[in-house]
Amino acid sequence: MASLSRTRRSQVTNYWPGFVDALSSLLLVIIFLLSLFMLTQFYLGTQLQGKDTAMSRLNQQIADLTDALQLERSNNSDLSGNLATLEATLSSTAAERDKLQAQIAGLGAGDSGKDAQIAGLTADLAAQKDLSASDQAQLALLNQQLSALRTQIGALEQALDASETKATDSKTQIADLGRRLNLALAQRVQDLSQYRSDFFGRLRQILQGRADIQVVGDRFVFQSEVLFPPGDATVSDAGKQALDKLAQAVSELQGEIPADINWVLRIDGHTDKRPINTPEFPSNWELSAARAIAVLKYLQANGVSAQHLVAAGFGDSRPIDPSETDEAYAKNRRIEFKLTDG
Repeated sequence: MASLSRTRRSQVTNYWPGFVDALSSLLLVIIFLLSLFMLTQFYLGTQLQGKDTAMSRLNQQIADLTDALQLERSNNSDLSGNLATLEATLSSTAAERDKLQAQIAGLGAGDSGKDAQIAGLTADLAAQKDLSASDQAQLALLNQQLSALRTQIGALEQALDASETKATDSKTQIADLGRRLNLALAQRVQDLSQYRSDFFGRLRQILQGRADIQVVGDRFVFQSEVLFPPGDATVSDAGKQALDKLAQAVSELQGEIPADINWVLRIDGHTDKRPINTPEFPSNWELSAARAIAVLKYLQANGVSAQHLVAAGFGDSRPIDPSETDEAYAKNRRIEFKLTDG
């Protein structure tokens, strides 16, 4: 019986390792999604930074205009208060003047006491008239200031409306410029791709039947033996014949591509991994760079514009075949041509 019990326990399936593996896989997926989200946020933040700067400047201008408008409105309120006070004073003075005139009208002209009283009232009336004239002058000045202030407030309101309109227009223009820029870039990439396709088609026709010249991905590959003697960077006679055909195709192409499309023909020199150490070429780096430059100069001498040529030496750092055989070494010794954007 004890043996039977142990056998049954050994047959119980242990689900825990599978559960741990599932959790680990889920965690890796979550980390990948978070990384992708952070990269997307960084790219969008970079694109919107320039737009946010322009909007910040416009918002600051609107805030300054709003503060100036508020200050002018406050001054307008103070002047309106002073104007109301002066109008009340003028009204009171006019009432007193009318009262004095009524008293003068009611007095007789023959009585000396009344004459004296009339003289006194007349003097009081003159003083009231002088005061009224001064108040009226001050009132006229305040009216002028109030009119000028209202004009300034109107100008500020117009400027504020114009700034708000400009901010709205700027947002629209920024969005439109971004859309147009993306379309222009996409069009340029499409145009260059079309010319690259035409260029490759011409080269295939010119160089067809050559086993030592191949198309690898988006580039033409010439084996070094086609262009150079072993361990040398001087273009051979056979290499000149091949480069003449290439120069003809590139010359025709540069006359067809519009001037606003930036493009270059990149010339990459490569060697095999076997070291070289001569006075002229201390390492494979110097040999690969010298061969690329020699091809560049030959193409330039045969009509290709220098602004559309770039030479680079990679030594043995980018082998096509990592094997250590003569066939692999021959594949890795090469000159590559790639039409790309400038």
